[in-house]
Amino acid sequence: MEMTPERKEKFRKILKIFLVVIVAIAVANCFLEFPHNRYNDKPENVITITGHGEVQAVPDIANISLTIRKDAKTVGDAQAQVAVVEAKVLASLKANNILDGDRKTVDASFNPKYEYNTGICTMNNCPNRSIIVGYEAYESIDVKIRKIDDTGKIIQDLGALGVTELSGPNFAIDKEDFFKDTARKDAINDAKVKAKELAKELGVRLGKITSFSEGGNYATPMYVNAKIDSVSATGAPAPAVLPVGENTISSDVTITYEIR
Repeated sequence: MEMTPERKEKFRKILKIFLVVIVAIAVANCFLEFPHNRYNDKPENVITITGHGEVQAVPDIANISLTIRKDAKTVGDAQAQVAVVEAKVLASLKANNILDGDRKTVDASFNPKYEYNTGICTMNNCPNRSIIVGYEAYESIDVKIRKIDDTGKIIQDLGALGVTELSGPNFAIDKEDFFKDTARKDAINDAKVKAKELAKELGVRLGKITSFSEGGNYATPMYVNAKIDSVSATGAPAPAVLPVGENTISSDVTITYEIR
């Protein structure tokens, strides 16, 4: 049976009212839940615990940094002198089984050298000024030594080549991830034990973890002050034996638990 226009119009009005009521209920529910879900002023019942973990590891690499520095009247001459020593240094490193990938030039440049010229000033001329009297060229190279026992010999060889500026060695661990993971696990276990003890003392139970952060997780390298001397190829003293010691890799974590 077909509806009359009057009945159709009445049905449409009822449907509109129904839809408006449904939307109003949905919006009201959203406003009722919104403050609880997003702007809940009620403080959480939590405890925050810190944990520390550290491991000791014997270094397996040594890092040194050396600088070749030469002076000359011109930039070209100074750079040429640096290049001569650099070639000898690279040959020495290769002879000591240093891989190409374990040596890297980190800086190479030159600077003018000034001298303050003094004289009598006249009306049109005053010679009291700095003048360039030459140039200094330099190159800095970082070297990774994988066979630590050769560190003393390598440093001695560099001294024999005329290298007079060297920093290090610092003894480090090439692949630290395993030790970092171990230190982190120890720190987490330390925090867990502390949390359980505190919860027992407070008479509460631990709930889920609400936050976690980590700091530290670094290795403390051991530095050795190595002295290098220019010595001849004959009659050179025995290479110094450098103490390697142990490095400390640590981790500090902060864990927040719900309590109930």
